[in-house]
Amino acid sequence: MGNKTTGDIDRNSFDFLSIIGKGGFGKVWRVRYKKNYKEFAMKEMSKARIIEKNCVSSIIGERDILSQIHHPFIINMIFSFQDENNLYLVMNLFTGGDLRYQINKNHIFTEYQSKFFIACLILGLEVIHINNIIHRDIKPENLVLDYKGYLKITDFGIAKKQVKQNSNETSGTPGYMAPEVMNCQNHTIVVDYYAMGIICYELMMGVRPYVGENRNEIKEKILARQIMIKNHEIPNGWSKEAADFINNLIQRKPNMRLGYKGINQIKTHKWFNRFSWEDLYNMKIEAPFIPSDDDNYDANICTKEDIINNESIERLNKIMLSNEYKTCFKNYLFFNIYDENNNIENNFINPHKKYEEKKIINNNNHNKENENKKTPQSPKLKKRIKIPQLSAEAQEINKYNLFTPRSTKTIVRLKDS
Repeated sequence: MGNKTTGDIDRNSFDFLSIIGKGGFGKVWRVRYKKNYKEFAMKEMSKARIIEKNCVSSIIGERDILSQIHHPFIINMIFSFQDENNLYLVMNLFTGGDLRYQINKNHIFTEYQSKFFIACLILGLEVIHINNIIHRDIKPENLVLDYKGYLKITDFGIAKKQVKQNSNETSGTPGYMAPEVMNCQNHTIVVDYYAMGIICYELMMGVRPYVGENRNEIKEKILARQIMIKNHEIPNGWSKEAADFINNLIQRKPNMRLGYKGINQIKTHKWFNRFSWEDLYNMKIEAPFIPSDDDNYDANICTKEDIINNESIERLNKIMLSNEYKTCFKNYLFFNIYDENNNIENNFINPHKKYEEKKIINNNNHNKENENKKTPQSPKLKKRIKIPQLSAEAQEINKYNLFTPRSTKTIVRLKDS
């Protein structure tokens, strides 16, 4: 075989092993890449349904965001491609189930287990926010565990770049939605910290602070009073420092919320006194909760078939014949960085090492003269990689060598098949 190009990948490049989830546009599969037998998670999304629900910009936005960031505490995109009917998003596979599944299964976690989950979430949010992105849907269902017990952030479907005027962006899950979003106000990355506080409250108390049947009920309860965990309400085995951490995250006013002055305000809170963030990043800490080896997902949800009536079929068929259907998903293809052996790896940017640029090797440029040289040189890049400028907050964080930005352009290295 000759050189394999990025255009060669399609649905037939994978073995489909089982359904591990379902979404609004299709299924999530456990798949095996035929080239190297590695397993991944694949989101298969119907183009017609995406257009029908007016979610084209969200789906394209998720793909664009995942092409820009790559980090050990988020679920990273490996491939994205499409065929006539569907879009495909291939990501890291983590088999520990989402945090909602584990909460429902185990009901209660210790303070240390909960602190470990939240610490993982903080590192994931750190890289998201450095890239000026608001996730906007932080909740247990979007936090997935690997087999070692490390937590990762997933689902960037409604994530957005942070802009000054965003009062019209009100999507999210009501139980974890910050008051400023509910009230249709301009908001910043601290809405994600509010959601993190709600999750931590739920881990401690076993229930969210504001519960209602719908968004309006939850909004009314938030406006009625500021809930705070009092000392006598702290469960056995939990500390006052944990309660203080939660109380400062779930503040209704954004400027009073922990993290308003930057991520280090959260990382240096007394609840994390003597906590090694570097060891956590390098995964040197033994996770206090290890998921079981069983399938950590709800089999009933995964096996339930979609019900599509004749009217829906006719409507979807009309969408498939439209001009929008043919043009709105251009340039969806994405390939992640390959390693030296043409294996797809978790190529994370290590914030404690200098980022090294990957170079394209074009075999056609290697002539006989170059092959005979003792120290052959790689051809020069036609275009230099552009490294993004860091925001003011990112520069502050970078003083401690906690992050090195990923290049804005992913370069693929390929080897003969």
